[in-house]
Formats: sequence, C-alpha cells, structure tokens
Amino acid sequence: MHTLAIRLKTAAPSYFCVAALAAAPRAACAAPRPRTSAARRGFASTNRPFRVLGLQQVAVGGETKDGMRKIWQDMLGLQKHGEFRSEKENVDEDILVMGRGLAVVEVDIMAPIDVAKSPKVHIPSLNHIGLWVDNLDVCVEWLKGNGVRFAGGIRVGAAGHKVAFIHPKGNAESPVGGAGVLIELVQAPTDVIKMYDAS
Repeated sequence: MHTLAIRLKTAAPSYFCVAALAAAPRAACAAPRPRTSAARRGFASTNRPFRVLGLQQVAVGGETKDGMRKIWQDMLGLQKHGEFRSEKENVDEDILVMGRGLAVVEVDIMAPIDVAKSPKVHIPSLNHIGLWVDNLDVCVEWLKGNGVRFAGGIRVGAAGHKVAFIHPKGNAESPVGGAGVLIELVQAPTDVIKMYDAS
C-alpha cells in the first residue's frame, strides 16, 4: 500500500488538463474550460472572497519508500528534488519532480518514521489532495465562518508554502468536513496567481 503526493506548480489552464498533457499538451489545453452558472457551482459561489486556482498536490504513502522509488524513479524516471523529515508529523518524505518552470509537478512519496505511531501517513494510501488558493488567510477565515472544520491552523508545509488542512470529517462545532478526504489548501505563489489571471 502506497501514498503519493503530486504538487502541481502551475496555473490555469494547465491544472485542469494534466491527464491529457502527456498525450497532446497543446490540444489538451487549447479549448477554454466550460463555464457553469453560480447556482450550479454551489453555495455562495459569487460571494466567496478567494479562488481555488488548481490542483497543487496529491499525496500517497507506504510503510516504506522502496516500492514507490521503484515505480516513480526507476520506472517512470522522476528526479529527486529534495526531502522532508519530521518526527512530529511522523513522516519521511522524498520530493520528486517532473515538468519544467511553472508546470513543475512535485511527487512526494511518504513513509512513516514509526509505523506504530500517529499520524499514519501511509493510511489511507491516497493520503490527501492539495489545492492552490490565491489568499489562504482569507480562505481559511471564510471557510471557518461557514462551518468548515480544520485539522490545526495555518503553517508552513514541506515545500515552503503556507498550508492549512480541511479535516476529512465535520463535528458538532464545525459540521462541514472533506466528505472523507483530507484536503490541503496551499497559498499560491505570486507567479502562479498572475498566470491564472492572464489565462
């Protein structure tokens, strides 16, 4: 069982056509994304004081990194860019990369330092997804005010960006959770925001 993390350092339109890029990068992103009405997009969409710019990462893990290194580095050819280790977070992480410039995708392979301790970064195997947001402080404040439950507060993540995590489940005080999914909100760098605005 493994857990993978993909950090996509890009802006629209690339973030919503990652799967198609490998086959036809120009064609995949040539057409504009279909627009939907505010009503179909959901609650308070026109009054939301922040924007989700795109997918920033997907995190996966395993009890050891050996199998993940085999597939991601040896078989698929991703290069190791860095590493992150935290006793407090019980994680030993390799940061792999693919792509170039603002389209760099970071693939984090995570294993627990101690499998008997928490947090258990290898359970579930698909650990979490990360989303770029243009104003994390405002985003967290607004979401909390609308009943969203967070797992801790804003902090600096492994890649150096400010992050905050939406808890997978709500509770009595904050009834809105990630519907079973741990969601990481990540402060987008200025260049990503500018590219999003220019697209």
